[in-house]
Amino acid sequence: MAQINTHGLQWLTQLITITKTHESTLPILVTISLLILAVSCYKLTHWTTSPPLPPGPRSLPIVGYLPFLTSDLHTQFTAMAHTYGPIFKFHLGSKLNVVINSVELAKEVVRDQDETFANRNLTVGASVITYGGQDIVWAMNDPNWRKLRKIFVHEALSNKNLEACRSFRRDEVRKTVKNVFSKIGAPIGIFEISFLTETNVLTSLIWGNTSDKEEKDRALGSEFQTVANDIVEIFRRPNLSDFFPVLGRLDLQHVKRDMKIQLEKLDQIFESMIEDRIKANSEKSGDHEGKKDFLEILLDLRNREDATSLNITQIKALLLDIMIAGAETSATLIEWTMAEIMKNHHVMKTIQDELAEVVGLNNIVEESHFPKLKYLDATIKETLRLHPVVPFLIPRSPSHSCMVGGYTVPKGCTVFLNVWSIQRDPRYWDNPLEFRPERFLSCDSTKKCDYKGNNLKFFPFGAGRRLCAGLPLAEKMLMFILASFLHSFNWSLPKGEEHDLYEKSGMTLKKAKPLIAIPSQRLPDDGLYL
Repeated sequence: MAQINTHGLQWLTQLITITKTHESTLPILVTISLLILAVSCYKLTHWTTSPPLPPGPRSLPIVGYLPFLTSDLHTQFTAMAHTYGPIFKFHLGSKLNVVINSVELAKEVVRDQDETFANRNLTVGASVITYGGQDIVWAMNDPNWRKLRKIFVHEALSNKNLEACRSFRRDEVRKTVKNVFSKIGAPIGIFEISFLTETNVLTSLIWGNTSDKEEKDRALGSEFQTVANDIVEIFRRPNLSDFFPVLGRLDLQHVKRDMKIQLEKLDQIFESMIEDRIKANSEKSGDHEGKKDFLEILLDLRNREDATSLNITQIKALLLDIMIAGAETSATLIEWTMAEIMKNHHVMKTIQDELAEVVGLNNIVEESHFPKLKYLDATIKETLRLHPVVPFLIPRSPSHSCMVGGYTVPKGCTVFLNVWSIQRDPRYWDNPLEFRPERFLSCDSTKKCDYKGNNLKFFPFGAGRRLCAGLPLAEKMLMFILASFLHSFNWSLPKGEEHDLYEKSGMTLKKAKPLIAIPSQRLPDDGLYL
């Protein structure tokens, strides 16, 4: 303030000198001087009373920290947290990014200020593939998103509907077991076969067991997998248009162009599915009864004239969430789990002993067995702890400026929750880099470490309003496929191959080298595979 007063006296001295010869300029100069003084006072007061931005590395002009980013962001952000603390910032072009690396600060974001942080910051690629953010994953926290999530959760994945679809899951898993049995002794891609099984279950959920479903499944499974892989690879590209919106029209990395190509492929698939369902409905009698599949439910909402109505674009966006996000992430996690189990032989033996006791070597896995498969459940959780499929979840964006950890987090910035780092933090986990499913077996831990984000030491599916909407189905499918694989077969690597757990970072954390494994028969009766 003393500085402001000194500057103010200098201005007044100059004014007096000038106005001796130009009296008409006095009102103008006095007004300008008062404005400058007022702005200076405001800035000084604001700077001294408002919390600062989080600490962070120095950035270059214009490009910010962009030249220093590596491909393994999850490990880089963890290392940066050791230098700058559990919350830090960095600029990418004109965009401010904030990274959260502790349970305590994550709690402020997903619980204490969940409403504030429930928005998304759409990237160019995400905007294209989700029809401008009209799906559940990327939509803003608005009435439209709440409507879509309610329909998804209460119609598609309600307990009643999941129970009604139990036979679909069983049928598809049994087909996979039969398929693997036909390839005994031959190398099998774990991700590929898991993705195909997931896709078949999801198509059953969407359009039921129609007479030509099996033929559709074969065509769709490989097509969806190709599109899903391409989408994931496009998401892995750093896109200058996301950091410098002024460059958006140039599309220098061709992210927009290439994502539009994938969207066109999906559109063709979805429109074909919708047309088939509309045609099938028109051939039914008007008073038909029975359970409706998910697509039929969505189409019924299309022509409503109330708050629950959906348009075709919204329907396709929901199908996108089910078919691409659901199958891709689940298959990735199954691959990671099998890789960890095969590397840790004592874990495989413990799981198979549990399966022999609970299921029996003269029986096949059923969903009724799941509650008793405690060690397998713990193994899946331990895999998710070390290999969260989405290491930062989907980044959040505050709807207004707020405080986290004593620092200002500005409106509209991108907030990363570094789940990968939190779930490996020695402050929360003993021997965090050791693969030890037993840590999830204690009564205390089992109650707290569920998949719903109740314990923020472990929240691989998110927490709060943005908790993964597909969690109920994902949990069942992970258990069903893994239990069936491990109960029905023994697994080994091809000759000369070594176990590796190298990661390939991106929107999802994939295994750098696909897991190829060779199955051998484990059950005594061949009839259990047919």
